[in-house]
Parts: sequence; C-alpha cells; structure tokens
Amino acid sequence: MTGHPARHAPATAHINAIGTALPPHEIHAAYHGLVDHMLPDPRKRAIYDRMAKRSAIDRRYSFIRSGDAVDDGYEHADSFYAPGAYPGTSSRMRQYEKWAPELALDAIGQLDGDITDQGITHVIVASCTGFVAPGLDQILIKRTGIDPSAERTLVGFMGCYAAVNSLRLAHHIVRSTPEARVLVVNVELCTLHLQETQDLDKLLAMLLFSDGASAALVTAEPKGIALLDFRAASIPGSADLITWHITDQGFLMHLDGHVPARIAEALGMERSRNAPDGILRGQAVADYDLWAVHAGGRSILDAVERGLELPAQALAPSRAVLRENGNMSSATLMFVLARMMAGKTPGTPPQSGIGMAFGPGLAAESFRFNLL
Repeated sequence: MTGHPARHAPATAHINAIGTALPPHEIHAAYHGLVDHMLPDPRKRAIYDRMAKRSAIDRRYSFIRSGDAVDDGYEHADSFYAPGAYPGTSSRMRQYEKWAPELALDAIGQLDGDITDQGITHVIVASCTGFVAPGLDQILIKRTGIDPSAERTLVGFMGCYAAVNSLRLAHHIVRSTPEARVLVVNVELCTLHLQETQDLDKLLAMLLFSDGASAALVTAEPKGIALLDFRAASIPGSADLITWHITDQGFLMHLDGHVPARIAEALGMERSRNAPDGILRGQAVADYDLWAVHAGGRSILDAVERGLELPAQALAPSRAVLRENGNMSSATLMFVLARMMAGKTPGTPPQSGIGMAFGPGLAAESFRFNLL
C-alpha cells in the first residue's frame, strides 16, 4: 500500500511595493474653462457648475498642457484640442504611444531599487486608453532592461476594474510558481479622449477622468499586502450603463446616471444576503478593517457607503485619491492601496481588507487582502 504525496498549500501572493506617477500638468480648472466654451446655454452651464462643485475633486492631471489661463481652455502647445478641430483617433494613438511608456516608467522608477535587480519573471500591463504594437509590455521590458525572456500579459480595454484583474493574474502566477516575481503596471491616459460636445452628460463624465500610472511588485515574499482571494460579479440587466466605444474621434465613454443607484441596490442586497459566495464572502461589514474601493467618482463612493452601510471614515483613502487625482481608470485602485501601505505603522497588527472596483458589464471585481 502506497501513501499519497503530501499536499502543500499554494504560495500566497503579496504586493511588496507600489509606485505611482502623475503627469506634470494640473488641468482641473482649465477643463472648466473648456466647458464654458462648449456650453453656450446658460442653463446647462449652471447645472454643470453645480455638479462640478459636488464632484469632490480638487485636482486632475494630464500629459496635455493646459493654457495659462482658464479662458484659454484645455489645449496642448500644438493645439491638440483646438476648438472645431479636435484630433482623430490616429492622432490620439500617436500621443498614447509617446506618453504612456513615459508615465509607466515614472511609476516603475518609484519602486524600491532598480527594477533590473528585482529578477522580474513576469510582466502584466493593464490599460484601456490606447493601443500600440509592439505593446507596452515589450516597450517597458526594453526600456527598463528587464530580462526579455520574462513572460508578458496585456490586460486591455477592461476599464476601471482592470487593476483587480491584473492583480488576480499575478496572484495565480505566484500561487503556481512561488519563485515568480511579477511586475504589474497600470497606465491610463484618460484625458486623451476628450470630446468636443454640448452634451451635458458627456461633459460631466469627462469631468471625472485624469491620467495616472502605477507599478507593483508581486511576489511570495510575506511583506506588504497579502492577496487572499478574488471574486467577480455582475448586475443583471445593466450592460448598457457603462460603455466604451472606439470612434473616429477617440474613445467614447457612456456613463449612465443610474450607475450609482444600481450599485447601491446590488450591494445592499449582498449585505442582506450575507452568503459565502457573495462579495462579502459571508462576513459582516465589521469584519473588515480596510475598504479599498475604486474612486470612480463621489456618487460611486457614496453608493458603496450607502449600500454596505459603511462607517463614515471607511472610504477616506478612496475619497482622498479622488480629491487629489480624479479617476485614473485602472490605476486608481492601486493609488488607494499605495496610500494604505504608506499609512501602515510598522509593528502594528495586520489589518483585514476588501478591495473592489466597478466597470462595464455592469460588473464588480473584488478581492480580500491583509495589510501586513
């Protein structure tokens, strides 16, 4: 009679470090000037002004340089966003090819030490705001000096919840190959897709978005953030609430005003159901110390807080990221996690947390973690 070989628990993936980067140009006030030019209707401008004041955003950043005065609107030195002559998709993609690698490299440079000394075995890049081939994965490997034999994966066009999907890939890689050292990059140039329009809903949606990048090192080394499990869910009948289409004039986003209410309703049902297969994994809200929620907008954060009946300060890190940076699509959640890591006092007990992000589908991607 022969015995079965001992089974060992799979390795736990940890986010050891997160680097973040913003482009140099602060453009939030300049965008208001641009809207003034595009909204001749005083009634619509009044609605926009009221909603902008409620956005809970103080600053947003772009690789595009704004004018020196608000009245100049939002334009590049070469009139990239010239009134009446907004660029086509090919021009926008050329800008993406030029600037996305630079912003990603800035984020990688914020990680501890030279990335070439980290023994990177896998590179995961998430981005939904542009396309280029050879891809950003290959460009970054070449520019950083990472071993070109590193395995590469691109997570494309998934929107705001791509951060969770890219971390999940890293989680599975480390679980199956404990010696793996995974570089996860999220880079988004959302301001590349401004539209010249008098549609108030579109202008309010564009009010949220900005540019940013993050880089994370994920390994089995037990420090930083331990990634425990991942789960995906969708809200039936909500596929048309968030859409993202490629047009001749850039990528066109539709963000329905019913999104926050649907999220609050769905999360409220999840909280009441309290099932092991739900987003809370059968645990009570009080069982989680930290809430890393994608800062998609004030109304989204309010919906999460309302639906789950969270304490008033539970979403403070997410609200701070929104206030200081706006919505950077897939990079945003990584900024929230970076803030949590930076705020952890060495030597204090681990904290349990749950992360979540929402996007087209309408879908939610979530994960549990421990901040060590």
